[in-house]
Amino acid sequence: MLRLLGRLLARLLFKVEIHGEFPLQKPERLVIIANHQSFLDPILAGAFLPFDLTWIVHSTIASRWYFKPFLRLADHVVVDAANPLGMKALVHVIESGRPVMIFPEGRITVTGSLMKVYDGLSFLIVRTGATLLPICIDGAVHSYFSRMSYPFPIRWRPRVRVTIYPCEQMPVPAARTARERRRSASRWVRRRLEEIWFQSQPKKPLFQAFLDAMDMVGPETEILEDIRFQPQSFRQVLRGALALSRLVARHSAEGEAVGVLMPNAAPAVMLLFGMFAMRRVPAVLNYSSGVEGMQNAIDVARLKTVFASRTFIEKARLGEKVAQLKGARILYLEDLRAQFSILDKLWLILYALRHPRRVMRKTSPEDPAVILFTSGSEGKPKGVVLSHASIMANVCQTRAIIEFSNEEKFLTALPLFHCFGLTVGLLVPIVTGARIFLYPSPLHYRLVPEMAYDRDCTVLLATPTFLAHYGRFADPYDFYNIKYIIAGAEKLTGEVRELWNDKFGIRIIEGYGATELSPIVAANTPFFYRSGTVGRFLPGVEWRLEAVPGIERGGLLHLRGPNMMLGYLLHDQPGVIRPPESSQGAGWYNTGDLVDVDEEGFVTIIGRMKRFAKIAGEMVSLEAVELVARWASPARAHAAVNLPHPRRGETILLFTEDASLTRERLLSAAREHGIAELAVARQVVCLQKIPRLGSGKFDYVKLKELAAQPQPASPVEELP
Repeated sequence: MLRLLGRLLARLLFKVEIHGEFPLQKPERLVIIANHQSFLDPILAGAFLPFDLTWIVHSTIASRWYFKPFLRLADHVVVDAANPLGMKALVHVIESGRPVMIFPEGRITVTGSLMKVYDGLSFLIVRTGATLLPICIDGAVHSYFSRMSYPFPIRWRPRVRVTIYPCEQMPVPAARTARERRRSASRWVRRRLEEIWFQSQPKKPLFQAFLDAMDMVGPETEILEDIRFQPQSFRQVLRGALALSRLVARHSAEGEAVGVLMPNAAPAVMLLFGMFAMRRVPAVLNYSSGVEGMQNAIDVARLKTVFASRTFIEKARLGEKVAQLKGARILYLEDLRAQFSILDKLWLILYALRHPRRVMRKTSPEDPAVILFTSGSEGKPKGVVLSHASIMANVCQTRAIIEFSNEEKFLTALPLFHCFGLTVGLLVPIVTGARIFLYPSPLHYRLVPEMAYDRDCTVLLATPTFLAHYGRFADPYDFYNIKYIIAGAEKLTGEVRELWNDKFGIRIIEGYGATELSPIVAANTPFFYRSGTVGRFLPGVEWRLEAVPGIERGGLLHLRGPNMMLGYLLHDQPGVIRPPESSQGAGWYNTGDLVDVDEEGFVTIIGRMKRFAKIAGEMVSLEAVELVARWASPARAHAAVNLPHPRRGETILLFTEDASLTRERLLSAAREHGIAELAVARQVVCLQKIPRLGSGKFDYVKLKELAAQPQPASPVEELP
């Protein structure tokens, strides 16, 4: 009877969707674990179970008078997660065979994301040897029974999805002490909650995800702002996207790859979502790669049309470069505006804005969504084709491990042709309902910190190189409101980490990824953080290490997961998608990185496989060579490359911006830090400025070309 009343109440207060099936036979000892979004979560789960539950109620909840009448109707146990006696009583309840429902977070979320997991509640499962039944509740946070507050959207009868997973056993922690075992159990439960939340998220095309986010937070919610300082609401972005979709559809066919040459600005976002709506595949060109890079992208993706902004081309002084591009027509949005007729405006106002889901072309989540291009730091750039499903998987993976709410404001200065900037800087906040401030260039080292201060941003994305410059030029108060600094694309040095910690009191969250993985693969989080590592792999990511001769620690990393690309576009077969494949089989991606993974799952990057030199039979990391140079000359930039050598196999050449840097200083720094002499460059060449790519990485292709040219004779080379 009680279960029937609970089911009626759940149907009355929510639009409930049940996915998965509860076990038909109850295990001898059963513990149901779920995330905690509202006061009615026990009813949502218990109403649809085929057997009665014992609810675990926190003492602070049980003491409130308005809950007592409801608690009298249900079998419950009052506990305090910090009280050992309460935990012992709960052990007896589980061992008695009564099914128990536990919320490991111990409290209802106030952020919309997962909260802290209590060690005691997690260790109960290990202590009793109970079978686990994981449940994910999604959507109850939008009800009046949650603990969210304005401006979080609260509504009557929100759509709630309850996902049931198969029963499983928690592995017994192998830690030595009881405290370590409790911590290990807590980390396992936290990761399991992250995994089930990620797995419960439905696959959807990007334009549908945009519309769902608009429905969630409301069409008048401000979502986007650029350097013009004119905030745009969801409705305004939608109107611009639909208008541009109408124009794009006239100059391209469904499924066609279409070039995009735009800055970080609101019209670029509208253009992208307009293309998603009409099932066009934007190929976002890297305008910092020069004529050769852009022409390479046009050729490999077989682009017929490129949409650009005339204003941007003029201000960025790209006119001469764009004029040299061949094989594709350049259409400027300013010129297309005149083609938007009265009939188009009536279509937009009377139909498209009212029924955007009907306007959207039928799109499968597995269809290509966007084409990005690798940096080309070690070879010719390749086209990377990402699907709607792979990008949305990475968005959901990121949201599962890091707490982002719709109160955040992202400062996105990384260009949208950079996968990090596109996925984390644009799509994560849009799906979350958070605000975005788009800045046109990450190279404005004085202005980016000022924008973070002036626009009250809470999240900043950058590469370590950019963070080093921001930290140098920023006022200590510029980042007063920053909640997260997320770094990626290259290794975070200890100097940059210490600078931000000492000057701004901010701990940088370092991650690791690749464009081919949409792009994030692993990341540190507030819950799982270890300095010097790139954190743990995201939920759903599979990994394998391949042993490499000469490398004692770790191995070559191969990856597979739902965020994997559809494949490459290569120069020998333009327009043909080549699916990923490695020595581990089809669907696996060889990252080319040497990594080590410890017992707790934290990933340490040893270096790029291509960035090792084999000298006299020994493997020497070029990153270690650069590190020695930074110790000897911390204020200047240094980059190392390897070259063939007739006697030693290979030799190392160091490019530096410090004209006074000598091999003797390098040897002294190496000895001081206990580094072998093999990690000291045999030859040092001074450049006024080391060439870099638009992302801030060193351009090793150009450096290799420079290194292949005859260098000034050096007595060092004559040594045996």
